[in-house]
Amino acid sequence: MGSEKAIAQKQYFTPFNVVAGIIIFVGLIITILRFTKGIGAVTNLDNNNPWGLWIGFDLLCGVSLAAGGYMTSSACYVFGLKKYHSAVRPAILTAFLGYALVVFALNYDVGRPWKLPYPIFYSQGTSSLLFEVGLCVFLYLTVLFVETTPAAFEWLGFKKIRSYVMRLTLVLTIFGVVLSTLHQSSLGALFLIAPSKLHPLWYSGYLHVYFFISSMFAGLSMVIFEGTLAHKWLHHKMDETHLAESRGVVLGFGKAASFIMMGYVGIKIIGLAVDNNWHYLTTGWGLWYLLELIGFVLFPAILYSVGSREKNTKLIRIAAIWTVLGIVLNRLNVSLIAFNWHLPSADRYFPSFMEFFITIFIITLGVVVYKFAVTKMPILYEHPEYKEDH
Repeated sequence: MGSEKAIAQKQYFTPFNVVAGIIIFVGLIITILRFTKGIGAVTNLDNNNPWGLWIGFDLLCGVSLAAGGYMTSSACYVFGLKKYHSAVRPAILTAFLGYALVVFALNYDVGRPWKLPYPIFYSQGTSSLLFEVGLCVFLYLTVLFVETTPAAFEWLGFKKIRSYVMRLTLVLTIFGVVLSTLHQSSLGALFLIAPSKLHPLWYSGYLHVYFFISSMFAGLSMVIFEGTLAHKWLHHKMDETHLAESRGVVLGFGKAASFIMMGYVGIKIIGLAVDNNWHYLTTGWGLWYLLELIGFVLFPAILYSVGSREKNTKLIRIAAIWTVLGIVLNRLNVSLIAFNWHLPSADRYFPSFMEFFITIFIITLGVVVYKFAVTKMPILYEHPEYKEDH
């Protein structure tokens, strides 16, 4: 009896659980402080910088990196590439958690959670891009929730409800792609109203196009990155089908990402030419811009290309990590670093410790829920009773 209790305690008090527990505990304390003392008590935001890390990272990066959901499901169900089927459920789960946490994080910035549904149900500002973004995110989060439920229904044994939901797969996938196209691009279009605040190298009339295309290779890279972590830490939860198809997913997605990224570099150069911003490239901001474009887009695109040609999955996985970092850098450049670039350094924004910690807290919540889901539900393996459906 004592040995069984010791084993149970050992299972619960793992290094991951202890660290995650501490982060969540401190995060909850800061959360209480945020909603009792106000946003000024925990952030460095001011009138010059009304949007900070919670918008730049939690929202913009969160939405773009969750694009793996629509990319993977459309590849499998719209284009009929069934060889990528094993990647669909992990990608959909990651996308659902990503969007859910984006909405959760938005409450910290808005400060009134009970008013978050107002733009959808009560007071629609239909002339605002923010309304379009909010509506699309709300609808797409609903789509992702429904797409996630079959795994939960299989786990709970709800066969009849699961069969009804599975019939909606193609419709939900197409609807999800349309919604993703709208709000991924609209997030970039939000910054079109601030031409005097955003540095000319990042400001462009094509900003919405840049955001949408970059979300495509961000999603593909995130699927590869997430799969890499799952193979390392959750290998025992995968069945033979998932293990056998994983190499093909990495090679296929890596090849697709390389093409999209090369196209992205091309339209960025066209954008520079159209706006005639070549002279900015010789400045300090120009070097930073080239670091982003060459170091975090062109370089990983070449790694993807070489890795796909040489069938080198390790190289592709490195490229995926590099690309994810590049997407984070791009979104932070647009929303924070190159925003208000003309202000003196004393008036520039830098996040407070508590802003950083809330972001870490939200990421930790996502990891904990993801781990619970893949441990309990058939995400990384096929349920034996439903293999014929796949």
